[in-house]
Amino acid sequence: MDISLINREALPPIIKSGDRIREAEIKTHIRSLVGARPLLFIWQLFSAWCVIAAAITLAIWAESIWVSLLAIFLVGTRQNLLGLLVHEQVHRLGSRGRYGDLITNLFAAYPLLVLSVEGYAQVHLAHHKYFYTDKDPDFARKSGPEWSIPMSGRQLMRLFFGDIFGLNIWRLIRGKRPEAAGMRDEFRRRNPTPKWVRFAFWTIVAAALSLSGGWSYFLLYWILPLLTVAQCLVRLGALSEHKYNVNSTELNDSTHLIELSWWERALLPNLNFTLHHYHHMYPGLSFSTLPLVHRMYMEAGLVHKESVLHGYGDFFRRRVLKSQPSLFQDRSGVNVD
Repeated sequence: MDISLINREALPPIIKSGDRIREAEIKTHIRSLVGARPLLFIWQLFSAWCVIAAAITLAIWAESIWVSLLAIFLVGTRQNLLGLLVHEQVHRLGSRGRYGDLITNLFAAYPLLVLSVEGYAQVHLAHHKYFYTDKDPDFARKSGPEWSIPMSGRQLMRLFFGDIFGLNIWRLIRGKRPEAAGMRDEFRRRNPTPKWVRFAFWTIVAAALSLSGGWSYFLLYWILPLLTVAQCLVRLGALSEHKYNVNSTELNDSTHLIELSWWERALLPNLNFTLHHYHHMYPGLSFSTLPLVHRMYMEAGLVHKESVLHGYGDFFRRRVLKSQPSLFQDRSGVNVD
């Protein structure tokens, strides 16, 4: 890692410290919330595939470029959701049973081509355990000018254009592979899916596509969204979870907390991922409980409200984009009006 690229400017703190009595009360309540939420997990999985099936069916029936573009967008948003469900199961929050990883692999990870619960666990759990140290694969991979915020609007557009045209796909794949963590045995799963299952899965899919003549639809309505829309959403998720290039292992110094509006949650469903601060504080909590935890901290007065961001627009204005100098400032930044 190039130390010269590290931006030492930390984020404004979000969680207040000092009120140990209130924190203890909240943590006592939170202990009762820890654990998997299999029914909610299955519902999200089922809903995602329903939207995918409906969007593709409508696009094929309508034979309209506009409906096809809408379908590509909707499929991409749900592919991102499938990836987030893999993230849930990596923390064993979908199911702690013997077949939880298998089900998640078959219906969420394997359809995304390059992902598996076992492989992603190696990378993501290392990120949690070794947060913002040299052993954190996410911190190492995202240390550099591409991930330094704030950035110029031109640079931001360049990054998203690279994602929408599939130019950054290989780097993303390489960063999600277990080799990126460099510790293949530390986070071994209790019930790993046999390797032959993945081969059998894609053999059956390929056979079904060949027999039905569906390869063109598969490339258009599955591979294309995966290489474009889904990659943009992965970029958005990564930017909105942490500020990288911060030389600190303190969660408060690098982790965002964003309250999304109802229409943002509907348009870009993300399993409350923008409440990421609480996910790192309590990784044993399901996505469904994070809004409750946020409400508890807010009501207890343990949150710096001025540090909470309100929607993606606020996030980009206050955290991502470099502020432009006022028309009434001289070159030194001194107000002259």
